[in-house]
Amino acid sequence: MTREAFDALCAVHPGAVLSGPGELDAWKVGGKMFACFGHTDNRAENDDHVVVRCADAEMARVLIDSGVAGKPAYFRGAWVRLDLPSLPADEARHRVAVSYDAVRAGLTKKAQAALPQRQEI
Repeated sequence: MTREAFDALCAVHPGAVLSGPGELDAWKVGGKMFACFGHTDNRAENDDHVVVRCADAEMARVLIDSGVAGKPAYFRGAWVRLDLPSLPADEARHRVAVSYDAVRAGLTKKAQAALPQRQEI
């Protein structure tokens, strides 16, 4: 999986916006982050992993303990680090959808109503 392919998976979600460059390059919905890449002076160094949200902290622990995902450096709870070079496309698509859905569901009803309708992908 490349950074460009991962960005394409994020971009298909309604209301998804890429913010950055800056301290973080992040995909957001309703102003809330659902996927992010850390920032370094060398972009290639931050394109090998991404941090996404799981449905809950328990699922994040299962993914980390089983080796599917890693523990992210600056995130806690339901967030996990995915290594892009070894990430299968189907797993990436699923992880992006779960992260997007979890973050979107946490928005206020007003913020959710302002977003484009969610369609099956």
